[in-house]
Amino acid sequence: METMPIKTAHVGRMNIHVFPTGTYKTNTIVLQLASPLKEEDASKRSVLANVLKTSTKDYPTRQALQERLEDLYGMSLSADVYKKGEWHIISIRAEIANEKYLRDTEPLTETAVQLLASLLLQPNADESGFDAAVTADEKRALKQKLASIYDDKMRYANKRLIEEMCGGEPFSVHAYGNETAIDNIDPASLYSCYREMLQNDQFDLYILGDVAEEECMRWVDHYFKDSDLLQGGHVKPPRPQLASSRNKPQEITEQQEVQQGKLHLGYRTGIVYGDSDYFALQVFNGLFGGFPHSKLFINVREKASLAYYAASRLETHKGLLIVMAGIAFEDENEAKSIIHAQLDAMRAGDFTEDDIAQTKAMLKNQLLEMTDSPRGRIELEYYNALSQTDLTITEWLSAIDAVSFDEIKQIGEKIQLDTVYFLRGKDGSAHESS
Repeated sequence: METMPIKTAHVGRMNIHVFPTGTYKTNTIVLQLASPLKEEDASKRSVLANVLKTSTKDYPTRQALQERLEDLYGMSLSADVYKKGEWHIISIRAEIANEKYLRDTEPLTETAVQLLASLLLQPNADESGFDAAVTADEKRALKQKLASIYDDKMRYANKRLIEEMCGGEPFSVHAYGNETAIDNIDPASLYSCYREMLQNDQFDLYILGDVAEEECMRWVDHYFKDSDLLQGGHVKPPRPQLASSRNKPQEITEQQEVQQGKLHLGYRTGIVYGDSDYFALQVFNGLFGGFPHSKLFINVREKASLAYYAASRLETHKGLLIVMAGIAFEDENEAKSIIHAQLDAMRAGDFTEDDIAQTKAMLKNQLLEMTDSPRGRIELEYYNALSQTDLTITEWLSAIDAVSFDEIKQIGEKIQLDTVYFLRGKDGSAHESS
């Protein structure tokens, strides 16, 4: 694994991160725009992200912009939104061929930076708003994305668990917002959202590839120099709300025309990325439900044959641990009992040094696979930006290795059940797997 010499500069509210590396024949540019997660803004920002990627002043239609991308050796361009902790993130990504490997003398990477700046700073809009037809198209597309969550019952159950568990907290808001909010968006309100984004968001620009730091800084200064981004001070993200668990876990049951029950349990850990015991939590989760050798997989799925799937995952920027299981409706109580027993076993230290070693190896392999790709490498660095930490990959690997048996056991005492959500079929629904 190559250790990339990351270069970072701060200009107003924009952080510029340059990763010079000769590993790839393409260069990757990612612009991350972070704002506090708010229910009234999520849908507008989601529509905005996709409207921005459709056109610019110079390329005012989808077709014109697409033709320009094809001229640039098939430069890829995408936009999406997601949440990390209580931040709503707009992510605009570009990947382009490195001109050093081509006969063409056009400065492709500089052109990509310029085009990204144009998408952000010279959109196809005026003071009256964005194009009405494009806005309508992207509203429809976002509604379809929300509908796809409803159709995917595992994702739906996770969404509903978070809504119930984190009610009243910003994290309860889905990154896409909701259908009612989408209906209320018009070209003018979308443009207002755009102006607020420019004035208030925290901006992180990542450039990874066979590039020179000085050139990248010069491009950014040139193409972004007249924007609001370079005004004002750096925004420091606050620590996410770490609500304490309820006195008694709440249980939510929902009925739909489904053929497989979705049992999701939400636990509070009080631990987020950047905390001293974060890596012990990672190993704990790997042993508990993160891998095929974990307690949930072996005891709930394999030995008891109660679940079509059984696993756990972490919301690392919010301090949550989520257990997910697909079960027959009539097995709800037994499944919950066995899941609770696995957490009790973890608290009791019912795991071996061999189990720990296997889990650490798999965690490190996951990390190395993630950092093998430009997008994964950038994502890992963005974890640092959001949490105001500066962990290198080497430090991450060493921290995993350093986790002890007792530290893992102690993590179990911090994990408290908050919410149980069960999606089951209506009376008369079939019990077969789907």
